[in-house]
Amino acid sequence: MAKLVQTLALLTILLPAAAAAQAPQAAVTAPVPPAALRAPYEPQLIRLSEIIGALHYLRTLCEGPEGGAWRREMQALLDAEAAGGERRERLVQAFNRGYGGFEQTHRTCAPAARLATRRYVTEARRLVAEITSRYGN
Repeated sequence: MAKLVQTLALLTILLPAAAAAQAPQAAVTAPVPPAALRAPYEPQLIRLSEIIGALHYLRTLCEGPEGGAWRREMQALLDAEAAGGERRERLVQAFNRGYGGFEQTHRTCAPAARLATRRYVTEARRLVAEITSRYGN
């Protein structure tokens, strides 16, 4: 749990740096195991993974290659929370879904892409704050 809190803390540092995009798209949910087998914050991690994927695409689209900062943050999240197995696969699928959803619809950095980035940054901040305040102890 301490690694998760550290990873989420790093995300809060990167979130202010992001700012550019389109309105959020409806999320397609990945299959989730029974509640007894998953962390209570699993839905928030899945959503956060999807947001990180979207921000990775949008940041590259609007600001050019940024050296994979969002991809590294996703890797840190995976290392902290899901070393392997189905859980890791669900988080990776969410990241790819976030990335792919915008890749299919945005080819240029339009005002809609910038708006989506701002909205995703706001949502990610909220998720990080919620996870760390509820489960960070």
